[in-house]
Amino acid sequence: MKPFIALVEDNPDNRLLVQAILEDEFEIEEYENGADALRGLRERPPKLVLLDISLPEMDGTEVLRHMREDPSLKGIPAIALTAHAMAGDRERFLAMGFDHYLTKPIVDDELLIDTIHGLLQRNANG
Repeated sequence: MKPFIALVEDNPDNRLLVQAILEDEFEIEEYENGADALRGLRERPPKLVLLDISLPEMDGTEVLRHMREDPSLKGIPAIALTAHAMAGDRERFLAMGFDHYLTKPIVDDELLIDTIHGLLQRNANG
């Protein structure tokens, strides 16, 4: 059985790319915005969340804040998946509570897959 993960991404092209990279190894539920994601995550908690930062209405940092405040979601690893790649962004997002940070566009499929596997393994052992 494939591990179940969630992808929160408003850009259809980015969702399609992530799906193409990950579909062989993971079951993926997609959400286009933060509010839908939080509802879906509560209904069916995933093993990991790939979370875009620049989302309409509720950005990824706010989604993460809600996740970390919710006892049923707070332990789920979250990867910031973002085009924000300025100096200090990585540290800032990790300090907010993200478990990892990857920049878009995704240019290294294996890095994404390995990062997900590493966090799932760490969470299973933790």
